[in-house]
Amino acid sequence: MLRSAVAEKDPLPGVDETGAFAQVLEQVRQRRDEFDALSHVPRDMIEGFKRVGIYRAATPKCFGGDALAPAQFLRMIERISEADGSAGWVASFGSAGVYLAALPPETLAEIYADSPDLVFAGGLFPLQPANAVEGGWQVNGTWKFASGCKGADLLGVGIGAAGGKPRTAVLRPDQVEIIENWEVVGLKGTGSHDLRVTEQRVDERWTFIRGGAATLDEPLFRYPSIAYAAQVLAVVNLGLARAALDEVSRMAAGSGITGAPKMADRAYVRIEIARAEARLAAARGFFYNATEQVWNSILAGNPVTAEQTSLLRLSAIHVSQAGAAVVQSAYSLAGTTAIYLRHPLQRYLRDSMVVTQHAFLSEGLYDGAGSVFLGVPPFPGYI
Repeated sequence: MLRSAVAEKDPLPGVDETGAFAQVLEQVRQRRDEFDALSHVPRDMIEGFKRVGIYRAATPKCFGGDALAPAQFLRMIERISEADGSAGWVASFGSAGVYLAALPPETLAEIYADSPDLVFAGGLFPLQPANAVEGGWQVNGTWKFASGCKGADLLGVGIGAAGGKPRTAVLRPDQVEIIENWEVVGLKGTGSHDLRVTEQRVDERWTFIRGGAATLDEPLFRYPSIAYAAQVLAVVNLGLARAALDEVSRMAAGSGITGAPKMADRAYVRIEIARAEARLAAARGFFYNATEQVWNSILAGNPVTAEQTSLLRLSAIHVSQAGAAVVQSAYSLAGTTAIYLRHPLQRYLRDSMVVTQHAFLSEGLYDGAGSVFLGVPPFPGYI
């Protein structure tokens, strides 16, 4: 199948794909029904992700982390998402260190004192007002969509905006109540429950502006953080699309329920598969090419431009939409076989639809990219 050729040409530098990482991928495949049933990825699986470096990928090197090149981390999330979309989504927050890098250096030193492997989850919206107190903030409120919160070492909540960007308060899990209400059509295993905080005082040094400038000078923390946050979510649909096409390839060798010719012998199936493979490869190429261009420019010492940031955001929107379209195509080709809830294509279809619903990946963001192309100021918060 094409998948094996892609894997050979696109290895994961620094990752033993026949060792621990491969074992983690197999565990994810075997346990994905469990993740859905629990409505979260359990802590022992999170520990598995830690062992292969997911949660030190965005930890500063000065604190013992890997501070991986974005493309390398994105490819890891793509592979995990191929095994299960929810697991890929939760693992994607291994990138959260780019947000945390806006914390004061002394706070970062405290956070990473015990280990560079840190799981951070946040429910930033809706932003809640917080009362200013001496040296900090008094925090109360309820926040939604805290993906991976049940396995987090630290949790963040949005307590108001500064310069149009949310201020985030960082708390320990014992300071936060998790409201388990994640009852959704797809990405069920992400555990994106609500967070509730009641009368917790948070020191100023434990807050940061999401998307604010990093207090550390390492290349990863010059990469546009909001664009990266969109990319790590969008790449989930690359993995799901690959899994969906591989599933159809497996099905194509067998006969249909009605005794009709096997799928591989039908011209319309072959044509649609070719189109889907081309669509996926083109979107994937744009996505990683934009990532590598910006990263190489940063390594060369250049400041990131608005045009580069916009290109990253556009590539994320595009790959999310293209991946979902490929999954839809695979589902349609499978016919009535795929309507059963236990069929893998059902999972891929539902998960890919939820990815495209994220605010970072909505079709309305094409407007921001178009504005930059035409030299018109984009809407606030896009760049």
